[in-house]
Amino acid sequence: MRTPELTGLYAITDDSLSLGRPVLQVVDELLKSGIRILQYREKDKKAGRMLEDCLAIRAKTSEAGCLFIVNDHVDIAMLCRADGVHIGQEDLPLEAVRSLVGPEMVIGLSTHSPDQAARAVALGADYIGVGPLYATKTKKDVCEPVGLEYLDHVAATYPDLPFTAIGGIKRGNIRDVVRHGARCCCLVSEILSAPDIPARVDELRHLMATA
Repeated sequence: MRTPELTGLYAITDDSLSLGRPVLQVVDELLKSGIRILQYREKDKKAGRMLEDCLAIRAKTSEAGCLFIVNDHVDIAMLCRADGVHIGQEDLPLEAVRSLVGPEMVIGLSTHSPDQAARAVALGADYIGVGPLYATKTKKDVCEPVGLEYLDHVAATYPDLPFTAIGGIKRGNIRDVVRHGARCCCLVSEILSAPDIPARVDELRHLMATA
């Protein structure tokens, strides 16, 4: 598990973008669509509610064989026995997170520059987020877009490092992202705000496969 296979689509939950659908319904639709990498990211919920959600999602993802990642909240990731936790540059240091979660849990780290990617590799990140490639409003306090040049750098410099491209990826640009070396693409609003999630996932998979 410490070397996750990141290919295809990486989905992230966000109640604010889900057209009023409860998170567990969205998770069911994602899993029915064949999503096998799922991150729980809910910024505006209380800890108790997040734990309740994650315990239910852990059961669903285990049954489906889906890699389950919790964003930021190391304690909740541990309590629900998630497969991994994803942290940002201003969250707890990776070394501290590793000391808490132990040797088996996957740790993903968001990166926005070649220096941050190199440091993530040196610290032992199991995978990295590469972005935001384009402007995005799905996350508060996000940095400026890093562009496809940074994706080119990561794909060429770390061919064996699992990573997911993220940030402003849509149907109109996902082929460009794949052509620049991404084997795994993370989309949030483009999936969650679709009236028909399975149909949108199928469309995105087709675009990736024909890039």
